[in-house]
Amino acid sequence: MRRINLICLLLVIISGTLQAKSPVLKFNVVFIGNSITHGSGLKNPITESAPTQAVNYLNTHGCSVQFANCGVGGSTTVDFLPSTNKLFPRVELAADSLYRKGVPLIFSVKLGTNDSAIKGPNGAPVLPEKYKENVQTIIDALQQRYPQAYIVLNCPIWYSPNTHNHSTYMEEGLARLQTYRPQLETLAKENAPHVLMGDKKAFAFFKKNYLLYLNPEQGASGTFYLHPNVSGAQKLGEFWAKVLIRYAKTICTLDNK
Repeated sequence: MRRINLICLLLVIISGTLQAKSPVLKFNVVFIGNSITHGSGLKNPITESAPTQAVNYLNTHGCSVQFANCGVGGSTTVDFLPSTNKLFPRVELAADSLYRKGVPLIFSVKLGTNDSAIKGPNGAPVLPEKYKENVQTIIDALQQRYPQAYIVLNCPIWYSPNTHNHSTYMEEGLARLQTYRPQLETLAKENAPHVLMGDKKAFAFFKKNYLLYLNPEQGASGTFYLHPNVSGAQKLGEFWAKVLIRYAKTICTLDNK
């Protein structure tokens, strides 16, 4: 009996030692986006939004991450331009609070839904060339203030072609939305290595599975689908998280604590 107890004790000690020494990828993330990033339509955006779900996924898959959610409902790339002095200051405040020497800082950006609208959001409709120009301006401002940071550009996700709430999106907006992806891909190439292409899979996923993962909303043109439900936010967060893990393996520090 004593021998069995001794073996069990040794196994517990060995297991604890291995767990303590198991390295994790350590980095911090600022999420920039609109209502989808904010978590609009969710009962508790703080705990259920896509950024929170992304970080939950990261922290249970070999990472140690702190984050800030700077998603603002109705926002466009125009709203995040430093010159407007509207939303960029809150990004700076969040990034400053997360900056740690030796710990990589990553900006995860998902903008474009409101830019694509026919009318309503600030600056809409934003043509693809102007969208690229706006995102480049945001990149330049972030790199000037945080030269060692990384910026991940995620594609906007699908919305139904009859989307029409206080703003008008419809088929024209959806078509314009899809012209933004090539602009993001070009920006990642032109601004390498600190600007990286993010998620490109979520658009097709939500287009195929919108009844399961997007909230039905009543609008001027019938029931439309735009914002993820709780399960959808979790899925979107996982899409973002998997991209971050892939990049983190090469750009982030190992923390053995």
